[in-house]
Amino acid sequence: MRKARIGALAVKIAMALYAVPMANAADKSHDAPAEKSRESVKESAKEVVKVSAKESAKESAKDSAKESAKESPKESAKAASKELAKDSAGHESKSAGKEQSAAKPSASAHAKSSGAGLDEVRQKIEAAIARRQSTQAKRSYASHDTLSLTVRSGDGHGATEGTRTAMRAARGSGSSPASVLPLAALTGHTSATAAGAIGVGHGAGQGDLLTPHWGYDGDGGPAQWGRLKPEFAKCTSGSRQSPIDIRDGVKVELEPIKFSYQSSGFSVVDNGHTIQVNVGPGNTISVLGRRFELLQFHFHRPSEERVNGRRFDMVAHLVHKDGDGRLAVIAVLLERGAAQDVLQTVWNNLPLERNDEVVAGKAIDLNALLPIDRSYFTYMGSLTTPPCTEGVLWMVLRQPVPMSSEQIGIFSRLYPMNARPIQSASGRLIKESN
Repeated sequence: MRKARIGALAVKIAMALYAVPMANAADKSHDAPAEKSRESVKESAKEVVKVSAKESAKESAKDSAKESAKESPKESAKAASKELAKDSAGHESKSAGKEQSAAKPSASAHAKSSGAGLDEVRQKIEAAIARRQSTQAKRSYASHDTLSLTVRSGDGHGATEGTRTAMRAARGSGSSPASVLPLAALTGHTSATAAGAIGVGHGAGQGDLLTPHWGYDGDGGPAQWGRLKPEFAKCTSGSRQSPIDIRDGVKVELEPIKFSYQSSGFSVVDNGHTIQVNVGPGNTISVLGRRFELLQFHFHRPSEERVNGRRFDMVAHLVHKDGDGRLAVIAVLLERGAAQDVLQTVWNNLPLERNDEVVAGKAIDLNALLPIDRSYFTYMGSLTTPPCTEGVLWMVLRQPVPMSSEQIGIFSRLYPMNARPIQSASGRLIKESN
């Protein structure tokens, strides 16, 4: 369509150009016809340029619409038309100047000049389209590159869908993704292993900031421990979990526990789950041919274990470990009665803030915390706090130790309830001293 219209106009220009020398040959004294012919040539040339510009603008608009998904066809055509209008105006001025200064009357020379002008317009159109496509390609690449970097930055650290949503919101508001992300998207904490975890309760690892921290109620309560972290899976799936209701024990001649406790320095920590007492080296027990060293002891209210269904006011768990990393826990049941000197010494050194540690200025002798009768129940169980590691040797002393109501009240102000619910015995053998 476009080629046919341009061809027709080219014929018209050639005929008009041919009429100029013919008119001059007939009567050189008459300038009007020649002038009229030259004006006709100029008008035709203008029309060719306009038609070419319109057709090229349409094609440019179509090409731009295909190449750019972000720029509408109207905007692309408008931008291309403006640029072509400039080029066409310049070309029109040059073409008019050339026609006025042309010295050769040959129709073929004028036709060649007109053809060259059309080629020039075509070249300008193609150059304009190429420039616009190049600009759009750069914009598209820059946008894609920014998105990729942002996602990698967010995902580089394993961002969840919630994190990615926050990052998208940041991009929409013009904020830096890092400025709206919680610290949990940028940091993480791993739980301690069974051997290292005994420094917090029986084995509490630090919780990931993206999940609730374990505790004794709410979303982080005992029923949810196994789902909080993969390392805590045993809390739900284990078959030898503690505490249990100790009943129907088999009475046998159990080997006496050999306590080798001595006066030792200590420090007190409020770790957010209980009051824990770290003791100096040299305190050991020997049982079943193995020697275990005391690492720390801590408290629960009420007692976690029960004896024939009875629960006591509190319990002290004394955590030991042997040279192979195996754990043994001595449970000292505490009930309301007279004041207990060792406990009072510990309470005197309570830290004012959680996670603070107070190094006591005097020593304690844990022999004074043990009952006179040291017969016991024994069974195989687990840590009673996450990660609930199994394979722990439990020895629960049968005779409870008294502590005053005031001493119970002091602990209750800090931890009114920090006991894991009773777990299934699952047919485990429980032995009891005769």
